[in-house]
Amino acid sequence: MNIEKQLFGLTPDGREVFKYTLMNHKGMEVDIITYGAIITALRMPDKRNEPGDVVLGFDTLEEYLGDHPYFGAMIGRLCNRVAKSRFELDGKVYNISANEGANQLHGGHKGFDKQVWTAYTHKTPDQISLLLGYESADGEEGYPGALLVEVEYALNDKNELIISCRAKTDKATHVNLTNHSYFNLNNCKGDIYKHELMIDADHITELDQESIPTGRILPVESTPYDFRLSTPIGERIASIAPGYDINYVLAMEERELTRVAAVSDPVSGRSMEVLTTLPGVQLYTSNHVSGIRGKGGLVYEKHSALCLETQYFPDSPNQNTFPSTVLKPGEEYTALTIYRFNN
Repeated sequence: MNIEKQLFGLTPDGREVFKYTLMNHKGMEVDIITYGAIITALRMPDKRNEPGDVVLGFDTLEEYLGDHPYFGAMIGRLCNRVAKSRFELDGKVYNISANEGANQLHGGHKGFDKQVWTAYTHKTPDQISLLLGYESADGEEGYPGALLVEVEYALNDKNELIISCRAKTDKATHVNLTNHSYFNLNNCKGDIYKHELMIDADHITELDQESIPTGRILPVESTPYDFRLSTPIGERIASIAPGYDINYVLAMEERELTRVAAVSDPVSGRSMEVLTTLPGVQLYTSNHVSGIRGKGGLVYEKHSALCLETQYFPDSPNQNTFPSTVLKPGEEYTALTIYRFNN
């Protein structure tokens, strides 16, 4: 196993952005840049042992600096949506930056996906790791507390990409981190209608017209959201306009690392399992991707990939019945997610 490092580009203010490539002995490779802690490529052999990239993204830093739907990025402080861009914590109301109408999406105008992270590497006999750190200042995007965040991307010879997140704060705050990779197991070509998906969840969080949870937990039984048995994504997507964008309820209590989802592509023979310690996973089917020119000149269109974003539930700071995202001084936020690939 090996790690390579190269300069990927400079930010407008002259900061260097590096790309790290993690490689195992099975032909799996992962490219990660220090801007946004973004996974820019994930190469995995198919059933014919031919390598192919299975995540959407760009070839250059300039494209990542532009407007795009969070391809491959680490999202924080709070992933997903916060209603009215406000919450109350310890008796005080905090107004955070609004960037989707009146609501906040994925951390605001300049969330963790638009920051330059510090990086160092680590190797053990079992895996290679890239550790990325970021210090979010007290008041950044309206959030209280100086937050120290570390994300570790590790690769082993089981073809597992292991994402470990840790955070500490000096003031009570909210934390909900996720990785926003877009997966298309058929070399990022075409749509994902034939990808077969399983999500081991009986319930979803009901949403209002602004995609904010109502607080109700609804059963998936007899709905197009039921993926408890592996089902082609295209089979029922037409009945969910413009596509899937929903949080699945995996657990309401803390629990151990659990296999919660799996997706397979019959064309390439590749499959991916998702394991996590988190209570929810957002299924998103690239509903608003349209005509984006990506790596190698590929043009990404609607339903060209799916995201399985492990997370706490959307709008958790304003939903007392949801698992809490509060982090207090002296505590540590921890989250573990594994994407395990097979061919």
